[in-house]
Amino acid sequence: MVIPALLLIFVFSYLPMYGVLTAFKDYNIMKGFLDSPWVGTKYFEQFFNSPDFSRVMRNTVIVSLLKFCIGFPAPIFLALILNEVRHMAFKRIVQTVSYLPYFLSWVIVAGFFTSMLSTDNGSVNIALEQANLIKEPINFLSISEYFWAILVSVNVWKDIGFASIVYLAAIAGVDPHMYEAAEMDGASKLKQMFLITLPSIMPVIIIFMILAMGNLLNAGFEDILLLGSNPLLREVTDVLDTYVYRTGIQNGRYAYATAIGLFKAIISVGMLVMANYLARRSGNSLW
Repeated sequence: MVIPALLLIFVFSYLPMYGVLTAFKDYNIMKGFLDSPWVGTKYFEQFFNSPDFSRVMRNTVIVSLLKFCIGFPAPIFLALILNEVRHMAFKRIVQTVSYLPYFLSWVIVAGFFTSMLSTDNGSVNIALEQANLIKEPINFLSISEYFWAILVSVNVWKDIGFASIVYLAAIAGVDPHMYEAAEMDGASKLKQMFLITLPSIMPVIIIFMILAMGNLLNAGFEDILLLGSNPLLREVTDVLDTYVYRTGIQNGRYAYATAIGLFKAIISVGMLVMANYLARRSGNSLW
């Protein structure tokens, strides 16, 4: 079983990496990969000098940081809260309800929220009108000022339950005698949470933080592509992944798109190494 598994990894994970050389070639479908001429860093320079560069990088960094700063601690808070729930039936119901969105495809989720935010009988607009907060329906998914908040909120709603499983498992491994000793010393539940629970699961948090740092430039693809399909939102929805899709797949500029993808991969690896180096100084790291 070991040899077939290694063969599959080589064929599907390492062999395709040869295609990264497309970024350094003037790729032509008719000439093929081998006969396409080398152009060095031509497409990297084109991207860096492109008028789209600043906008794409700005959107990528902002969306990534919003998802990291809000989406990363959210499952930790949920796990800490669920750990304090003593009514097991209620706890199971909350866990099940929070897990379910993770297993829905982005097509379903995007359709669900598009319907909710619609100006035509959308539940959000109806609720705001009934509360006298607005006088007429708002087309939320065509106003750029609202898009990042909607995107991050939907991502948190979709992933928070499933992401909290690991932290709940880590909390379950904390020695209960520590809580008993703290309670005898007069520590409140809040103090026990911050002085016992969080320090105990900190190694798990740091490991996931390192992995999240490595994916910091992965601002998203399916969620942005489906929720931000309105051309009016292009100014705030164009991130590296969607830009690569639009220029590489839709416009057929394969070498240019490969160069952008390679640039993103190099930056991501660098951030992963840096995050691991900083985490190693605290005694917790991936390697």
